[in-house]
Amino acid sequence: MTTLAKWGAAPELDHLNRFFADAVRAVNGGEWTPRADIHETEKALVIEFDLPGVKQEDLDLKTEKGTLTVRGERRPSANPENYRRVERTYGAFTRVFTLPEYVNQEEIEAGYNHGVLTLTLPKRAETRPKQIQVHVG
Repeated sequence: MTTLAKWGAAPELDHLNRFFADAVRAVNGGEWTPRADIHETEKALVIEFDLPGVKQEDLDLKTEKGTLTVRGERRPSANPENYRRVERTYGAFTRVFTLPEYVNQEEIEAGYNHGVLTLTLPKRAETRPKQIQVHVG
């Protein structure tokens, strides 16, 4: 009996089950890459990471030589031997970003709320856009 058939799925879907099981085995216990969105405001760059299940104490953020490094780890909530099926990825991750020269590395702020890590990278004041008024005359 196939795994999916055992759980009530159609036998013809067994190849999908094997594919996902192989993919999960390949990544669990190893590195994974959390998704990140980056947007820009007038005063800062903002990076938001999806990190559900990652505890704040398992995060490490550093800037060095013009780079921003975000490291962390997501751990299983139960003993791995007790799982019947694993589809989420666990393990350590590292993301490294080259910082633009206009970012003020001394004032980077980090917030963590509902599994989303938000990094605000303020722009140096001298590099922010300035409004220039046109006088008619």
